[in-house]
Amino acid sequence: MHHQINITLPDETIELIDQVVNKGDSPEETLRDRSGFINEAVQYYIAHKALVNLREQLKEGAIQRAEHDLGLVEEW
Repeated sequence: MHHQINITLPDETIELIDQVVNKGDSPEETLRDRSGFINEAVQYYIAHKALVNLREQLKEGAIQRAEHDLGLVEEW
């Protein structure tokens, strides 16, 4: 299922997108290529952010466990 949305991007961003997408034979094909590129970029960005957040959570958990473990050792 697809939903159509309207977004506004700076001319520079459109030019960058057009540098990496395959130009279609018609404006409709170029639009589909842009849409596909933007879809892939959004999915990549979200996956990347999720990975960064997971790494941060793992790091914070490791620090908390290390502080806890250090406290146990210092009690001896």
